[in-house]
Formats: sequence, C-alpha cells, structure tokens
Amino acid sequence: MPGPIIIKKYSNRRLYDTESSKYITVNQVSDMIKAMKEVKVVDANTDEDVTAYILTQIVLEEAKSRKALMPVPLLTMLIRYGDNILSDFFDKHLHKTIENYINQKSAFDEQFRKMLEFSTEISGVAQKTMTEMSPFKTFMNMFTYPMGAQDKTKDSKDGDD
Repeated sequence: MPGPIIIKKYSNRRLYDTESSKYITVNQVSDMIKAMKEVKVVDANTDEDVTAYILTQIVLEEAKSRKALMPVPLLTMLIRYGDNILSDFFDKHLHKTIENYINQKSAFDEQFRKMLEFSTEISGVAQKTMTEMSPFKTFMNMFTYPMGAQDKTKDSKDGDD
C-alpha cells in the first residue's frame, strides 16, 4: 500500500502536491481525502507536520458553507475544556465511534436495499402466480375484456332497446 501523498505548505499559504508536482487548493486536498487517499501536509520550511491544521481548515470551510458543523453546546465544551478533558476522548474514542457509525449505517443501507429488492421480486412473483392459477385466472377473466369487446357489449345492449 503506497504511503500518503506529501503536500508542502509554503509560508504564502500555497499548497504544493509533490506527487503531481503542482500547486493545489484546499478544496483539492478535500477532494483527495474524499477519494479515500491519505495525505500528509508538511511545512515547507520546517518539515513540521501540519496535516491536522489543514484538515481542520477544510472542516471549518465546509462548515462555513453549511452554516454549522456541530451543535453550539458541543463547540462551547470544546472551547471550555479543550485539551484538558476532551483530547483523551478524541484520541481514543471519537474516531472509532464515527467509524463504527459509518460501518453500521452502510450495513443497514445495504440490508434495506436487499430487502426492497426481495420485496419487489416477491411481489412480482406473487402477482404473476395469482393471475396464472386456473381458478383465479378464470375468475379474473370475468372482469377483463379484450380490446374492443367492451364496446361491442355496450352496443348490443343499446341495440336491444
């Protein structure tokens, strides 16, 4: 498995993708992540890992466009308690919790999709079977007319008057 794509962050806030040898935007970094690629962002001058800073910037930009990221009480707690209490929770539990949620949601969605497909198949089979069973077929034929037969029946009744 290849390593992460190395992106250099320059002091003028420009980002340089070392894999494709071109400057990219924060939105393009976001697109890489959404395409399931791993990225690592390093400061071009110090070689310091600034991935968390850039990813936070991406999350904030996306939240700004949607007008909210997290509920205000949660944001207040993050500011109030910051590194003291919540960092342990974020480091150990939040990632796994979100990952489990995504896996469970995907499994539920897949199971629901299969259930709908099965239901549609059963419905079609049941409907076909009911109409093909001879007692029901004869019974159902009493209520259906071949094209034009309904008009002839009506005309013959009108002519009898």
